[in-house]
Amino acid sequence: MKKQKNEFPEMASHHNRPRERRQLKHHSQPVNFLAIKPAPPTKSDNNAKKQGPRSTTTKPNWLKLEIPIPAPTPAFPQRYLMPSLQSLISITLRSVACCLFGIITVSLIPCVNAADESDKKLKILLVAGGCCHDYPAQTRLLKEGLEKRINSEVTVVLSSDTSTKATFKIYESDDWANGYDVVIHDECSANVTDKPYIDRILNAHRNGTPAVNLHCAMHSYRFGNFRAPVTDDADNAAWYEMLGVQSTGHGPKTPIDVIFDDKEHPITKGLKNWKTINEELYNNVRVYSGASVLVKGDQVTQPNKKELKKNPDAKPRKASAVVAWTNEYGPKKTRIFSTSLGHQNETVADERYLDFVSRGILWATGSLKN
Repeated sequence: MKKQKNEFPEMASHHNRPRERRQLKHHSQPVNFLAIKPAPPTKSDNNAKKQGPRSTTTKPNWLKLEIPIPAPTPAFPQRYLMPSLQSLISITLRSVACCLFGIITVSLIPCVNAADESDKKLKILLVAGGCCHDYPAQTRLLKEGLEKRINSEVTVVLSSDTSTKATFKIYESDDWANGYDVVIHDECSANVTDKPYIDRILNAHRNGTPAVNLHCAMHSYRFGNFRAPVTDDADNAAWYEMLGVQSTGHGPKTPIDVIFDDKEHPITKGLKNWKTINEELYNNVRVYSGASVLVKGDQVTQPNKKELKKNPDAKPRKASAVVAWTNEYGPKKTRIFSTSLGHQNETVADERYLDFVSRGILWATGSLKN
């Protein structure tokens, strides 16, 4: 192949300079070109003077200069090494700082969500009224006690009717439970038997609104032959199916030994047995298979005067019954918590009672974490 002619001879001569000249850029010590002595003229140089100006292809004279080459220095002088190390450290620190900032930022996101969740107040509807109890005082005790223990807002619906036929206007609407996280039934309406009215109450719980039932709620909305165990799907069985226990009455008012039967349940774990003041022990005509027993009550009743007159050697009678339990109700397995304790104001005001009911509410709403 024919060698192509170089159109830029001076550039070519620049790339063909002696190796010594190109090595200058690797040395750190400066070179004083004023002290460099030119080489003595040669014969070719004298001829060049006679011939006139040299051509552009002639190599310049400075290529023949005697250039002093300083002693070689280390390839990486210390003053060059240190800035590189400092730069590396600086970059590393910046990277670590960015990573830490990212980790902290990401980790804060669930914390904020958790804080928002924990700051959310439970919306509790407390429905109370009817026969045989001091509901104005008890609703006040419950509201204050629950809001003290739970991050909640308790709305009280209190009936002024003190009979067994007390009804509540709120139940007249199909969506009466909308906006509430849980409903506390504390009514005593034994002789309210209107089936559509009862069905409206139960439909809210069938559709997923949890319920907490206190004391006389066990003896409400009963009709037909309610003193006998009801059969499944009977017209008068609906309220008992929601409760999980059927009760028909109670004995005399005497202290009850509260015994935690299931000590590992989240509601009862860590709680200790205790004894009430004079209270009513509700009987159990039927405990449904889906109910989970939490607490049993033992009550000892001394023979009364009539019994002693008939039999001077009459012995005290001991009765036992389930006094607290949980249930799952309807197609959505709605959580239900119930306790038959709570006749006396002093019982409702008891710190142990309020702690227990508070746990039942938290469990029913899925908020009981510890």
